[in-house]
Amino acid sequence: MFKKILIANRGEIACRVIRTARAMGIKTVAVYSDADARAKHVEMADEAVHLGPPPASESYLLADKIIAACKATGAEAVHPGYGFLSERTSFAEALEAAGIAFIGPPVGAIAAMGDKIESKKLAMQAGVNVVPGFVGEIESTDHAVEIANGIGYPVMMKASAGGGGKGMRLAFSEKDVRENFESVKREGLSSFGDDRVFIEKFIESPRHIEIQVLGDKHGNILYLGERECSVQRRHQKVVEEAPSPFVTPAMRKAMGEQAVALARAVGYHSAGTVELIVSGADATGQGFYFLEMNTRLQVEHPVTEYVTGLDLVEQMIRVAYGEKLAFTQDDVKLTGWAVENRVYAEDPYRGFLPSTGRLVRYRPPAASDNVRIDDGVTEGAEISMFYDPMIAKLITYGETREQAIDAQIDALDRFEIDGIGHNVDFLSALMQHPRFREGRLTTGFIAEEYPEGFQGAATGEGLTARLSAIAGVIATVEAARANLIDGQLNGPAVPPTDWVVKLDGAEHRVTIEGDAVEVDGKAVVLDAPYAPGQRLVEAIVDGDTLAVRVQRRRGGWRFTTRGASHDLTVLPPRIADLSHHMIEKVPPDLSKFLLCPMPGLITAIHVKEGDKVEAGQPLAVVEAMKMENILRAEKAGTVAKVAAAAGDSLAVDAVILEFE
Repeated sequence: MFKKILIANRGEIACRVIRTARAMGIKTVAVYSDADARAKHVEMADEAVHLGPPPASESYLLADKIIAACKATGAEAVHPGYGFLSERTSFAEALEAAGIAFIGPPVGAIAAMGDKIESKKLAMQAGVNVVPGFVGEIESTDHAVEIANGIGYPVMMKASAGGGGKGMRLAFSEKDVRENFESVKREGLSSFGDDRVFIEKFIESPRHIEIQVLGDKHGNILYLGERECSVQRRHQKVVEEAPSPFVTPAMRKAMGEQAVALARAVGYHSAGTVELIVSGADATGQGFYFLEMNTRLQVEHPVTEYVTGLDLVEQMIRVAYGEKLAFTQDDVKLTGWAVENRVYAEDPYRGFLPSTGRLVRYRPPAASDNVRIDDGVTEGAEISMFYDPMIAKLITYGETREQAIDAQIDALDRFEIDGIGHNVDFLSALMQHPRFREGRLTTGFIAEEYPEGFQGAATGEGLTARLSAIAGVIATVEAARANLIDGQLNGPAVPPTDWVVKLDGAEHRVTIEGDAVEVDGKAVVLDAPYAPGQRLVEAIVDGDTLAVRVQRRRGGWRFTTRGASHDLTVLPPRIADLSHHMIEKVPPDLSKFLLCPMPGLITAIHVKEGDKVEAGQPLAVVEAMKMENILRAEKAGTVAKVAAAAGDSLAVDAVILEFE
């Protein structure tokens, strides 16, 4: 077995590989950029080698520096993780030339499957179902329009070398093609160094199912069941689970056998994934189509590990060393259910805009046999504009799907993240959504269920009373402490017993006498240990466990639980009565400004002073984290002033345009 391997990646996947290597008794080498000098993966590894400045093109994507690091440290093999160099044939070839093992598939398979145009041709030859489309070179926007018109709308435009949701645009009309084709080309070139685009028919209301394959160098190739990855936003997976609530045993067998046939056709070994688009109305096992093959480990691999009991990273390492798979297809059994949520640095309350900055507070939920946290950050770390905005992956397991989902909700309530925007509330809302829990999923789930954006999960029955009771207990403890500090009492501090809790636009009377708590005259059985300054309250309310994140805010508190934040004020009854006479402060009107929604680079301004614009018209393009975001007019108006220009780097809420 290898004695030392280098991980040519960063963040949570680097940490993930290091954990398995350590368990196998293998030494590890990390690589890092200036931005990652104090990163978690650097601390975890046995050795670390500096690569260069923060941009990936000047550090993590420099194959020659990776190889030099291997030679300097004596690393015998490289695990590429996902992204970066994981699917670059030139990197695998350079490693081979240097006598360093690549913990991944053969070069030929990477080349064949890395080009989405060529991979579709190979899939057809291997007898795999494929989506109708155009798989040749597209010469221009006019050519793209001609092709799209011929296929029939809607169509999907994709960067040939793309992945991770980058370089993809959906077009419902010729106008959409003309507006977005060049943007797809630019994203492909920026992210993958390849501006070729292909166009295929968009299957409406589809599911996104993927088959995990695993092969060795001795001709053995297996499929390890499927993952349901339909819950997506902007073609980026948000929730994954294994198995799928939709796939039947017959469908699983048909999908798995086609995936193995494709892998065999390209001489595949190592772990890989065949992604399929599935007609949501067809459960016969025939309504699925080849989408692409990812010749690497997937972000969502932990759910497969939970239900199969296999460590995929360990299997990749053993295959790279030349070992045969120690099990057969008949040995692969799917047990229980696993769900994965991706915790991102993005703000769902502001249209999921990327959020960068320092993790002022980062406390993930406690890991257990049924709760797994894969992360690559620590408290105080910086979420950089240079890399993917993922903070962590939360994976939960249960004997049933319902148990795995409920474990997600409980664990998400215990995530403490301050300093940046994050999507924890949104993920919790998804887990509670009736349609999700019923398993009625398509790739349009988020767009269909949150057409006006996300404003927090609906407050469940009885939750208001429970939060009011907890607020009363917290206020009582804080009042007792304040009395002692102020020295206002000669004897023991006697906290108030009556409170008025203003929550979600309503007032609730809370009375506390010893251990007895009443909310609006109704008894609540509450055990909520709290000490001043505590940030997470784990209460038992009427026999149910409820974790609430608590933040002190000016004039009150913010409680966050079950996918929503609630601003509260807790006042003695007399002060609550007087507060009704306070004048409400109205926020300033910013509707005449186009503000930069995130820190980013202005790549285009489409209007000039004096231009009249219509609702929905593109105004500017902002690039952040390698994704282009088109800013559109919310209503008709006239441009009074252009305050930014292409090439400007702007902070969040910086003014781009001003309207009359």
